Amino acid sequence: MRRALAVLAAVPMILFAAACGSDDGATTAAAPSGGSSGVKVAGNVGAKPTVTFPSGTPAKKSSYEVIQPGAGDGVKAGDRVIVNLTVYNWDGKGNAVQGSSYDTKAPETIQVNEQLPQVLREGFTKVKHGGRLLAVLANDSVAQPQATTPAEPTKVFVFDVVGTQPPPLKAATGKETGDSIKGVKVSNPGGDKAPTLTTKTGEKPPKELVVKTVIQGTGPKVAATQTLSVHYTGKIWGTDKQFDSSWERGQPAEFPLAQVIQGWQKGLAGVPVGSRVVMSIPPDLGYGDQAQQGIPAKSTLVFVVDVLAAY
Repeated sequence: MRRALAVLAAVPMILFAAACGSDDGATTAAAPSGGSSGVKVAGNVGAKPTVTFPSGTPAKKSSYEVIQPGAGDGVKAGDRVIVNLTVYNWDGKGNAVQGSSYDTKAPETIQVNEQLPQVLREGFTKVKHGGRLLAVLANDSVAQPQATTPAEPTKVFVFDVVGTQPPPLKAATGKETGDSIKGVKVSNPGGDKAPTLTTKTGEKPPKELVVKTVIQGTGPKVAATQTLSVHYTGKIWGTDKQFDSSWERGQPAEFPLAQVIQGWQKGLAGVPVGSRVVMSIPPDLGYGDQAQQGIPAKSTLVFVVDVLAAY
């Protein structure tokens, strides 16, 4: 399942490596069409489907088909769609199933944006919550592979639309705790305004990771496997030197928690969405002996972070 779903670059665990094409002019993707593949889908929405493939050569043209339109809210471009999905390799031989979230009991979240192949971007906007979408992704939906690279089998996806994720918060929301780290000050201006982080102090930096909740959110707790949307400011302990701030860029940062420094991984796992936390991260959980742009080697890092969403 993990390899089969690794394809959709925007979708954690959801595509095959050859299928994450882009719209930068390097692709030759045909316009998506509906209902021409000959693939049949049976079963009720909400349960693992039964898929029957036609005999002969697998489809070479990508397409989608609305199997059940659904009766809930519609899906729009930009939405983060929560789906149950089942994926197959359509190779004309075994047409083996590659995985299903009905087996893992873990629905996936897919953002309907420009990182998706066109056939999926269009197909998702044709179904509503409670609907079922069939998508055939052939090699016409991706950048042309090198001559020495064997073509990937055509992929067949059945998506059952469960719902959509709410948009990220604008800022932390909840009750201020009055808590902080000794030597570090966080001022909360209220509303959507960025907090002020002060790290100029004569206090010695903690040798261990320290995480304090400044504003207690009430959302679900962050899981280590999730992708987060956050606002943050980072400074060096003792100097008040700022090296990064998403607030100053005017755009929240978004990343899989498992792909950032260990201090963030350990510090943010279990934090409720909507919270504002301040973290002191020792060098061994940050960048260690390696200097980074604006960060000297062996620095203790201090971050104030608003957890806006977790997917």
